[in-house]
Amino acid sequence: MKIKHILVSQPQPTDLEKSPYTELARKYSFSVDFLKFFSIEEIKSPEFRKDRINLSEFDAVIFTSRNAVDHYFRICKEMRFEVPDTMKYFCNSEAIALYLQKYIQYRKRKIFFGKQTNQDLVDVIKKHKSSKIILPCSDLQKQDLTKLLDKNKIHCTRAVIYKTTSVDLTQIDLTKYQMLVLFSPAGIRSLFDNYPDFVQGETIIAAFGAITAKALKEFGLTLNIGAPTKTAPAMSVAIEQYLEKILKKK
Repeated sequence: MKIKHILVSQPQPTDLEKSPYTELARKYSFSVDFLKFFSIEEIKSPEFRKDRINLSEFDAVIFTSRNAVDHYFRICKEMRFEVPDTMKYFCNSEAIALYLQKYIQYRKRKIFFGKQTNQDLVDVIKKHKSSKIILPCSDLQKQDLTKLLDKNKIHCTRAVIYKTTSVDLTQIDLTKYQMLVLFSPAGIRSLFDNYPDFVQGETIIAAFGAITAKALKEFGLTLNIGAPTKTAPAMSVAIEQYLEKILKKK
């Protein structure tokens, strides 16, 4: 099957010409469209207060995404809570840990991170079991991490500070695309919210991250291209490796 059109479930890059997807499109003669499958809506402080979570009670925080980082510091500001310099930060990847520099002086803080999986993160946290930990998350936060924390007898308070909402995708013709590129469980949920009868068929599906790959399986879809891997740290690299593999078979 020749790949003529690819749909990437992310907003169009500001500088489209410098996007690695644009370079791939030129090299392999296909078109690429960008469309965010869901929107992020912040939960304001009045609604957050209903959960009766006292931010000052925690001396450690777990971050599993950049959205969680952004909304945690936003809600702290709204609640007029000054995050102490002694706060410990546990991140599920180095990329998210580095993203903290947007809000704190990185080198002067206690920052720890796993490699990619929840188990990696828990292995790091196990060394700090006495910490009082908060997990800022969305309304769609998977229970896998909290279950793993419970299994290892690590107490953690889940704090919903933002929510994801599926956007209207019905204006697009999915049958046009030979490949869909997905980056989160929320994107997969949006796909089925818009197209409940969606059948993968010969459509190639690329997914970023172990959590997204697991969600694909739960929705009955097959993962054709996965990232990150040792040889493909970025989604665009994984796609190119896949395309090269197809060309070699011809």
